[in-house]
Amino acid sequence: MGRYEVLRQHAIEIFYAGLRAVDPNDAIQRHVSCEGTILHVGSQQYDLDAFRHIYVVGGGKAGASMASAVENLLGERVTQGWVNVKYEHLAPTRTIHIHEAGHPVPDEAGVRGTQEIVHLLETATEQDLVICLISGGGSALLPAPVAGITLQQKQAVTKLLLHCGATINEINTIRKHISAIKGGQLARVAAPATLVTLILSDVIGDPLDTIASGPTVPDSQTFTDCLNILNKYEIEAQIPMPVLQRLQQGAQGEIADTPKAGDPIFRNVQNLIIASNVLAARAAEEKARALHYNPMLLSTFVEGETREVAKVHAAILKEILHSGHPLTAPACIISGGETTVSIQGDGLGGRNQEFVLAAAREIEGLSNVVILSAGTDGTDGPTDAAGAIADGDTVQRAQEKSLDPLAFLKNNDSYHFFEALGDLIKTGPTNTNVMDLRILLAG
Repeated sequence: MGRYEVLRQHAIEIFYAGLRAVDPNDAIQRHVSCEGTILHVGSQQYDLDAFRHIYVVGGGKAGASMASAVENLLGERVTQGWVNVKYEHLAPTRTIHIHEAGHPVPDEAGVRGTQEIVHLLETATEQDLVICLISGGGSALLPAPVAGITLQQKQAVTKLLLHCGATINEINTIRKHISAIKGGQLARVAAPATLVTLILSDVIGDPLDTIASGPTVPDSQTFTDCLNILNKYEIEAQIPMPVLQRLQQGAQGEIADTPKAGDPIFRNVQNLIIASNVLAARAAEEKARALHYNPMLLSTFVEGETREVAKVHAAILKEILHSGHPLTAPACIISGGETTVSIQGDGLGGRNQEFVLAAAREIEGLSNVVILSAGTDGTDGPTDAAGAIADGDTVQRAQEKSLDPLAFLKNNDSYHFFEALGDLIKTGPTNTNVMDLRILLAG
């Protein structure tokens, strides 16, 4: 690491401060409390003595930790529960069953787990309380293909959308319209029970109907929106025919759309966001200030093609060094959100690692700069790394090892590039998920 060791360590400390701020257990404790028989959820109250049963269901990478927190809060009042989580994203529970399944591409385990959730909620009555736990990854972890569409066809659609560079909002729009529970349809299954959904947001701007494809939220998207997305990315011809036919029939009014605002199924539903990317980013900002940097939270709405976003971030670092704008050194720029990668090669990596690799080329030779980008869920793409870190000497060190940064970038092989340099950020499963954090330091 040499001369960048202190900056690198500070970048890592700032990232972990953001991570700690969105711990699911702490998030639930901030927003949910129980005083005697009264359950406080945000600004609303529920008399637990009014309910015969309390069921806990859900899906997402933070599901196990959220379930554990709810059990700690309600104890033996929880009647039964089932939560789908990504493989190895576990936490101890007593009554609530934690079920492991596939992410980002749904698998048969996810389908079985979702069926169990549906079967449980179908028994709920108006005398029951359902607590639904939703976090990032919930779309893939709660697969319930509609009749006539197979899991394999849904997998193919998911992979196609991921590879073409579609945003999470666009991916979830289509997921909702080939699912039996997404887009508010899980609320229909749970009705007439009282339904409270606690949400960790992994979507830019925190739109409730997009997070995990909004299983308990009125859906603002339509079948026509789905067709427009396929046309935008010119992938209509690659979509499995049963899926395409369903979307076309829905757009023509032959199939009922997902439930919209005003539907009576949402009368007894409360949806509450308990943690988001902005919370993590603000905590990172405070940590940077404590480490004596001049911090700036650039934006938590950052999206777009990863390589282009990396160029812009690198340009900000250059401006700080050149003119002292928008901050004077020592400076820390923080941004959040979620970029996309249009995959051209056959390498291994993720959007955070690719961001850092692209940025490393832009800051080559600069003194006293470090860039870190990592996912708060601890998983970047199909890898065991959360992200990566680079400095002004990264390209030179790579060349000394006969590694060509541009070649790795073209092959979308950022993982093996940073693995060879020892610059991967590995947190292991964090049991939370509020998108990504990028930390830029100018010492």
